[in-house]
Amino acid sequence: MHGGALAGWLLMALCAVSGAYCLLRTRTGTPQERGTARGEALMGFGMAAMAVPAAVLTLPEWAWAAYGAVFGAAALRALWSARRGAHHLHHLVGSLAMVYMAVTMAPGAAGAGGHAGHGAAAGGAGGIPLLTGVLLLYYALYVLRSAGHLIPAGTGVASFAGGSTEGVVRGGSGVVGGGVGGGAGGAVGGAAGGGTELTMACRLTMGIAMFAMLLTL
Repeated sequence: MHGGALAGWLLMALCAVSGAYCLLRTRTGTPQERGTARGEALMGFGMAAMAVPAAVLTLPEWAWAAYGAVFGAAALRALWSARRGAHHLHHLVGSLAMVYMAVTMAPGAAGAGGHAGHGAAAGGAGGIPLLTGVLLLYYALYVLRSAGHLIPAGTGVASFAGGSTEGVVRGGSGVVGGGVGGGAGGAVGGAAGGGTELTMACRLTMGIAMFAMLLTL
């Protein structure tokens, strides 16, 4: 990614850990929950690979086409799954955002105002500023909403961020009933299933990472 090496390593580590945790979740739960976890694992590992500092690894040109194909297929799957629940729309947005970043950072996009290679160019902003701004706004609201569901009910910060006192239920495994999906999970404000505190924190982490990566365009 375009940006400091330390920030790139930090993003890579956070996304890789989130992807690994999501991969572990594919072993349990209902078929729908396992499918959601697989999508989130793909998102986490994909973001981790994209966040590797350009000074360490410069991806070949075909890698960006592969990114576009993989996450384009994931977007189509999320669009198809959205018939069964609106929480798949967040996965759709995330997959499309990955396609957008891959196209923007591909070497061929340099002539169109994008960054050459693995975000290594030092030119101006890449991509479409309006689209980038819309995605940044979406993920900013998503992060605030997700954080509100992790903050104990009754606090002013939870209310400000959109947390619901009814949506936070103390159970054996954590917070349920108001979970916000991330990665391949739920839409902003919608439950995605399997919403333990650790799962929600993992989704929040990926939301923050996506916001940070979009800032580098």
